[in-house]
Amino acid sequence: MFTDRYGIDVADGWGAVSPLPGIVTPEAVVLELRLATLGSRVIAILLDLLIQLSALFLLLLGLAGVSAATSASLPGWVGVIVVTFLVFFVIFGYPAVLETVWNGKTVGKRALGIRVLTTTGAPIRFRHAAIRAALELVDFFIPPGGLVACVSVLLTRDDQRLGDLAAGTIVVHERSAAPSSAPVWFPPPWGYEAFTSALDVAGLDTEAYELVRSFLIRAHTLTPGARLTLSRRLAVHVGRIVHQLPPPSMPDELFLACVAAAYQQRSFVSMPPPVLPPPVVPAPAWVPYGSPVPSDDGGFAPPR
Repeated sequence: MFTDRYGIDVADGWGAVSPLPGIVTPEAVVLELRLATLGSRVIAILLDLLIQLSALFLLLLGLAGVSAATSASLPGWVGVIVVTFLVFFVIFGYPAVLETVWNGKTVGKRALGIRVLTTTGAPIRFRHAAIRAALELVDFFIPPGGLVACVSVLLTRDDQRLGDLAAGTIVVHERSAAPSSAPVWFPPPWGYEAFTSALDVAGLDTEAYELVRSFLIRAHTLTPGARLTLSRRLAVHVGRIVHQLPPPSMPDELFLACVAAAYQQRSFVSMPPPVLPPPVVPAPAWVPYGSPVPSDDGGFAPPR
């Protein structure tokens, strides 16, 4: 099961959980994870290998030039150590460092539009990249080169080579859905203006708000069970930030709508609402007795 950076279970298309779900980025863009094809991975590896061999050739050529210019006569074992270090630095350091600092991408992966993520959908760290780089020796350099990796990718459910299996990573296409160009304005739900104004959203950062925004926009596409589960877990997380959990009679989705409205009021107080009509916040899939109910105009009516 995959989770986003806040530990909230995310499902494919915001629906039933599947092995490859959607991930919400800090910019509130839902990424549908699509495993990288074997062909794109092979081309990316060949591009990286070409860069590595070119870099190694230039380093060795520079080392030979320095040695000739200085007329330095080093023992043979020193030369072996230096060359070994350079080979290790290029073969191991290139993918390990780049994937760590470049969000799971090397030059070849970036060119092919693919990246490495953990199996939980999170960005990889150095330990993941280091394990993957170390096992490249097995995956790609044991004769015949690349056969081990190809067989592993073809036989595993998530197309993982040995390095991915050991590191707990997957390789996916970085296909991002562009967010709507129209601004979305969340007005305070009717009857809850005072509650919205009293919320302290000063500690709510942009990333958390964008996650709330993304959920509210896409809530109507969720199955009832996934909608309730996601709204509950997101409300608990956001409630800790604003130091206010939803009252027992308030549906979690309504609480999130109040938080989004309060954040917009605080952050965009000088910005007039867009000309477009505000989106309708759908009613919760399950409304307990005594809870606010949807009104005819698409908002929420006070509790009966």
